[in-house]
Amino acid sequence: MTQSNNKRTVLVTGATGGLGTAMCKKLHSEGFRVVGNFHTKEKAEKWTQQMNKEGIHIELFHGDVSDFDSAGNMIKEIEARYGHIDTLVNNAGITRDGRLINMKPEDWHAVIGTNLNSVFNCTRHVIQGMIERNFGRIINISSVNGQRGQFGQTNYSAAKAGMHGFTKSLAMEVAKYGVTVNTISPGYIGTDMVMAVPEKVLNQIVGQVPMGRLGGTHEVAHLVAFLASEETSFITGANYSINGGQHVY
Repeated sequence: MTQSNNKRTVLVTGATGGLGTAMCKKLHSEGFRVVGNFHTKEKAEKWTQQMNKEGIHIELFHGDVSDFDSAGNMIKEIEARYGHIDTLVNNAGITRDGRLINMKPEDWHAVIGTNLNSVFNCTRHVIQGMIERNFGRIINISSVNGQRGQFGQTNYSAAKAGMHGFTKSLAMEVAKYGVTVNTISPGYIGTDMVMAVPEKVLNQIVGQVPMGRLGGTHEVAHLVAFLASEETSFITGANYSINGGQHVY
């Protein structure tokens, strides 16, 4: 833990999911001031209770990150309580899988809204302050399926690929201000959602991974903490694959 981390505030969107939880715990352990975003009240209350039991106190703030004004109001609330946001982890995401021939427009728009529009909505509200302070970290959580595509996920893959296009362009715009923008593209990670699939399906998933196992949420969280650190100031516009060799290029 570096002393400077104590001065840095990190906002993790989609904090109550499996990856978000691991990120919050890791960043907290590294000495960052961590705040989280949530969308579902009941889940947020259970999450907070569990974290408190573990001795980890992280405040959650409600906001619909797919909505520009809602995201903005949430960020204003966080800034009023904790000051400026130094690092933004755009982690919120959903799936609405189905072949394009059967996909409903609302399923397309829901995934694009939560997974891609949210990146603009949240980043737009913090980027000016980062530029003015000559420091900032934007970390976008994409997916291996944004790199290689996936049957039944035209909406999800398009959104996740779009995240890295956003990363590359914004990285060029803000590099001279000490703000870095990077993407992380996880493969299949052992979240509760993945572990809940039928054993046969899980075995098929693991069979696609050359490393022969699922990734750990703590492994993705470690990468997030790395990119949030002071020492990564010369890394920007990059896409970090963390998929056990499932997709290499």
